[in-house]
Amino acid sequence: MRVLNCTFLIMILLLSTSIAYADSVNTKLSVYKNPQCGCCNKWITHLENSGFHIDTHYLDAPEVNTLKSKITNISQYLSCHTGVYQNKYIFEGHIPAKFITQFLLEKPEGAIGLAVPGMPVGSPGMEVDNRFSPYDILLIRDNGTHEVYAHIDNYEEQF
Repeated sequence: MRVLNCTFLIMILLLSTSIAYADSVNTKLSVYKNPQCGCCNKWITHLENSGFHIDTHYLDAPEVNTLKSKITNISQYLSCHTGVYQNKYIFEGHIPAKFITQFLLEKPEGAIGLAVPGMPVGSPGMEVDNRFSPYDILLIRDNGTHEVYAHIDNYEEQF
């Protein structure tokens, strides 16, 4: 029982630290998505549970595509939703909240955002039973190039 109580307290401490970490930056994101997309809603819930404040904009598919075509240098990284931070950074796809927070604290020079192209099984919002596919989070540069920002090998590395 004592071990269980300690484990519970550690989990509470880690969660509150994660939320405090997210609150150390302005964590308001505008998210553009199709209203019928369930995985986008799950990703938004993941962000909110991590301390982000989300302003959701529901657009039909042609409107989302028009918006994304106006954002430079992201066409090859597209996913089903786009997060925008202070009209300066973009977050495309199922990026774990902890990496968005890390990016916003670091603000890498020459970067316009992060992307997880496609819809990797097991990424936030794409949970399917206990299945997981490793994936990369890409750092997108203002010159159109990218590099691997983080490689996610297992489900637990996302949190």
